[in-house]
Amino acid sequence: MATEPTIALLNVPPIAERTRAIRFFAAIPDYWALTKPEVNFLILVTTFAGFYLALGTKPHGFAAMLALHTLLGTLLMAGGTGTLNQFIERSFDAQMRRTARRPLASGRLKAPHVFWFGIASSVVGAVYLALAVNVLASLLAVITLLSYLFLYTPLKRKTPLCTLMGAFPGAVPPLIGWAAACGRLDAGAWVLYALVFLWQFPHFMAIAWLYREDYARAGYLVLPAGQQRDRFAIWQSLVASLALLAVSFIPVIMGESGLVYSVAALICGSIFLYYSTHFAFRRSNVAARQLLTASIVYLPLVFMLMTLDKK
Repeated sequence: MATEPTIALLNVPPIAERTRAIRFFAAIPDYWALTKPEVNFLILVTTFAGFYLALGTKPHGFAAMLALHTLLGTLLMAGGTGTLNQFIERSFDAQMRRTARRPLASGRLKAPHVFWFGIASSVVGAVYLALAVNVLASLLAVITLLSYLFLYTPLKRKTPLCTLMGAFPGAVPPLIGWAAACGRLDAGAWVLYALVFLWQFPHFMAIAWLYREDYARAGYLVLPAGQQRDRFAIWQSLVASLALLAVSFIPVIMGESGLVYSVAALICGSIFLYYSTHFAFRRSNVAARQLLTASIVYLPLVFMLMTLDKK
């Protein structure tokens, strides 16, 4: 049997060291899952759209490196926010079938490790945005993190109006992109903000309905009780989608988008409104899932078409 000196001569790491390395690489997918990559995709799409559309206010061409810095810093901040949110809600996530298999809730990762990973990602992201982009973009990202973690997150266990509070920080990514490109927030930035703000209501309404039993089991008050729940669902899905369709035409009225976008906005907005109306009056799991799918397709598609048809 080989001795330790023999192992050292053969440059074979000790078993304990190899075990730590295996655990480290095995945990990488779990740390990646903590950042909520499926949510970050939409965040990066809207951030880039804000950046690209803001370039119309600058005399020079597309700043590719600045765009990359903006997206990387925003990704770090969004990942840190998602991680810290799971740290705060770890005991409640463990009670929900939808979230029980998350890395922290399931026990695959330790709480202190998750906490410091979230802190590190957030701090690095904020500093990176401030140094590589500008202070306004960094400040917007920090405000988003703080309001999401310390206003929206605790309100989920106190009032169904948490959706309204969460929509404010949730709509900030295009503002970060706009601020990164030109260092200020113009009227166009707030139009993008309004689009994402309104889109969140039917999107989250579909999620809240699909997992209403899970949320109730964990003590989340994302839906009112009794008859108020039906009116709440109609307001959140139908009314918000109507307003979203109207707001989506403001870029055309402002002369910032052309015919292709206007036709696409009408078609996409009408389809989204159809599924929102279908859910509002059916309030079934099937209708909620259809609305959720429509919302996931709608947002990146409309923002992509807006950037492609920018005047």
